[in-house]
Amino acid sequence: MYLLTAIACRAHLRVCKHLRMTIASGSVLSARHCAQAGHARNTLRWDLSPDEIRTMTDSLIARVKKVYDDVGSLNIENVSVENTLMTLANAKMDYASSHHVLAFPQYVCPSKELRSASTEADKRLSELDVEINMREDVFKRITALQNKQKDNLSAEEKRFLDRLVTLGQRKGLHLSKDIQEEIKRTSKLISELSIEFNKNLNEESKFLIFSEHELGGLAATFLSGLDKTAEGRYKVTLEYPHYYPLMKRCHNPETRRKMEMAFNSRCKEVNTAILEELIQLRAKVARLLGYGSHAEYVLEINMAKNASNVSDFLDKFHEALKPVGIKERKYILALKKRECLMKGYQFDEKINAWDLPYYMNQVEQRKFAVDKDKLIEYFPLDVVTEGLFGIYQELLGLTFTEVEQADVWHENVKLYSALDTETGEEIGQFYLDLHPREGKYGHAGCFGLQPGCRGPDGKRRLPVAAMAANFTKPRKDCPSLLQHHKVETYFHEFGHVMHEICSNTAFSEFSGTMVETDFVEVPSQMLENWVWEKEPLRRMSRHYKDGTPIPDELLDKLIASRVANTGLMNLRQVVLSKVDQSLHTSPRADTAEVFAKHCQDILGIPATPGTNMTASFSHLAGGYDGQYYSYLWSEVYSMDIFFSRFKKEGIMNPKVGKEYRRVILEAGGSVDGMDMVKTFLGRAPCQDAFFQCKGLVNSQEASM
Repeated sequence: MYLLTAIACRAHLRVCKHLRMTIASGSVLSARHCAQAGHARNTLRWDLSPDEIRTMTDSLIARVKKVYDDVGSLNIENVSVENTLMTLANAKMDYASSHHVLAFPQYVCPSKELRSASTEADKRLSELDVEINMREDVFKRITALQNKQKDNLSAEEKRFLDRLVTLGQRKGLHLSKDIQEEIKRTSKLISELSIEFNKNLNEESKFLIFSEHELGGLAATFLSGLDKTAEGRYKVTLEYPHYYPLMKRCHNPETRRKMEMAFNSRCKEVNTAILEELIQLRAKVARLLGYGSHAEYVLEINMAKNASNVSDFLDKFHEALKPVGIKERKYILALKKRECLMKGYQFDEKINAWDLPYYMNQVEQRKFAVDKDKLIEYFPLDVVTEGLFGIYQELLGLTFTEVEQADVWHENVKLYSALDTETGEEIGQFYLDLHPREGKYGHAGCFGLQPGCRGPDGKRRLPVAAMAANFTKPRKDCPSLLQHHKVETYFHEFGHVMHEICSNTAFSEFSGTMVETDFVEVPSQMLENWVWEKEPLRRMSRHYKDGTPIPDELLDKLIASRVANTGLMNLRQVVLSKVDQSLHTSPRADTAEVFAKHCQDILGIPATPGTNMTASFSHLAGGYDGQYYSYLWSEVYSMDIFFSRFKKEGIMNPKVGKEYRRVILEAGGSVDGMDMVKTFLGRAPCQDAFFQCKGLVNSQEASM
């Protein structure tokens, strides 16, 4: 993406959200069970061989099928909470566990052979997932239990049972056998194609070669981190740590054009074909189930409920942001004209895709005088991590300790234990995998590895999560240094980690981030606010050479720059959301054409001819199909939570932080997102805080 907001570039695939693992008794991993702090605890193995992955996959398929066969063969009059609901709950926890132990290596494992074996296992198990969710015999037992047990269930048990019935209906299990089989076949193909789409992106390894002159404007520290050819020219990959600095800083427009063209042509041929087939297949399934479109199907169980509400939401945003966007484009065009005159470039009287990040960066420098070359020196990764840990621990009442000699998948990975500060009880563990390497997941994301829910023995399972990122690697003469937007990314993804490990639910179906898609970003977006406040910024920064704090003047300019380019940044989110909705309210689409149309109509800047950004828009094949609007939607809630509670009562107020942990994080998806927000705010949420934060004075208070 040639312009990606801090929020959008999280791009943690929806599949990441579901990568949560629990090793139940009899697990394929032969986990070592032990009791610690009253929890059922497991040791996860990361030294699997390709053969082990294949064997484990076979074992898992057989084991899960047997459980579903047993439930499906029950006498329908004899169904009970224990032999049906709890049996399925335990099977789902075991299935999710083993599935994602096998699927996770494809994102982080250094070995291509292991990544391929993991991808293949993921495909096979995704097919199994489709199959077990299409078991009509099991669905009939669940429905019978729902009719039988109306008043004898706890609130979460009733929610789980109702969820199973709803999901069965959404798979067409109440329809004819012919239609069920067609849905099953199509759903399996959708799953396979989605995995293939993201595998293509993960394996993308192209790079461009430029001379030093062609990279004019880039910092010496950036150039020194690039590999060189035998002729002394620089290799620039299409990965984020190379792409974004070049697009923002290189003053050679031809270099930016080549980079933007290559970046938005990644996997263009193969993934365009996959995506356009996915759109048709999704529309087909929705039609078979009686929905008007795929968007209507996926939105039914979200906070938004239907495509009309999403359209209205996005249209209101567009109207509010349109005048700001026009003003910002005029200013950028004037900057471009001036620079072209000064440097002797031909002025084409328009803003191109490869101009936008470059001149938006100049807007920050000119209007807010933020010296990013200087600022980055105050954010060494170790210092940011220390500050981030301290802030999260203080707010949420936690204590983090590194686990020594932990079993990890790469030498740069670290494992931490999280304890409740008051009780000393271990509540979860998390891994940090923060630097890029070949074949690794190319974005920043949180992977839930084990749910914080009740196991078959009645004890809470110790939740485990992993954060993967691609922050610059340290060098002999310089530590890993983060641009401020990367610090924001760190805070965001770590917010997801906290959501995972603070989870305390009865069922794995509701653990951690297993909430409505348009609510899943709320907790992590809310916690981004700390990187725009003076006290937290001081705690997570100091100069990498002498340890001095950020000068007040630079700090004040940074905080003020939060409203820089607010129109264009958020209009870009509207574009992506509208593209997603357009693709998934149609039976078929020319994806490049749809993207180009919305870029021009909403952003006012044309997509580069010959490119197709949607071919690398991983959200569309990673679980955000029809739901990308949720980034903007959830940001509205996150801003209301922050400004109405933390900003008013103290951004480091542990009382508010612990209430937030209890009401929002521990509950996971066991409560509706809207109900959680209302409980925490003491009222219905509104949009006012969002527009105020974005510097839009004429904000309109509107109930959600």
